[in-house]
Amino acid sequence: MEATSKSDGTVGKALDVLDVVAAFGRPVRFSELLARCRYPKATVYRLLQTLVSQGMLSHDHANNQYSLGVRLVRLAHTAWRQASLAPVARSFLEELSGKVGESIHLAQMEGGQVLFVDKVKVADMFDTLAQAGKVAPGYCTGVGKALLAFLPREARNRALQQQAYMRYTDATHGNRESLEQELQQIRDEGIAFDREEHERGIISIAAPILSDTGHVIGSLSIASSTTRHSLATLQNFRPALLATAEKIGSAAAVWQFPQ
Repeated sequence: MEATSKSDGTVGKALDVLDVVAAFGRPVRFSELLARCRYPKATVYRLLQTLVSQGMLSHDHANNQYSLGVRLVRLAHTAWRQASLAPVARSFLEELSGKVGESIHLAQMEGGQVLFVDKVKVADMFDTLAQAGKVAPGYCTGVGKALLAFLPREARNRALQQQAYMRYTDATHGNRESLEQELQQIRDEGIAFDREEHERGIISIAAPILSDTGHVIGSLSIASSTTRHSLATLQNFRPALLATAEKIGSAAAVWQFPQ
């Protein structure tokens, strides 16, 4: 768990606990939470009681397990509608997926990381780690590099400082210098590739989604497996990908993007 600053106080600690519960992806026992939290047992218990009473968590007394509460889910849906590109982009993602026959990912940048806000999966033959609501590194994903490349210089510098540059595969960028070289190429060409940089056997072609003022508001990718495509054959999807990104950008003109 990341450290919470002192100024965040009780609210910050409560959000930390919510993050821990959500990370399990299933109902979780108090002992499991305690093992993941950096706070004392009494503090964790008090925070859990408050979160349950406020509807942010639910507590199954029979199994003594905690899970995300109805109120939190309602707030998440509201945030999805108001602060996510997903509602604007959904029909375009489905159209693109039907045209190319591959999975489509939609992402936005959050604290230097990629936040996947929607996904259209077309088959059970393979799947990717990307799921709506999940985060991934910016430096080693197609959608992440498309976002980083088109951020304003100051915002890009901040985001690049937040990258871990951990090598997931032999193809992963291990330092900022090599990544920046590719980002320049992405700006020149308007597309990015994931060359098995985050997951072995998974490749993608990605493009930024730009607002009518040229502000990067998201990115999308066509993702496939190396058993189905090569980077060369993914190039065939470039026109459809760019056209879809432009459609989403135009549709988002009436959507109030959170600055």
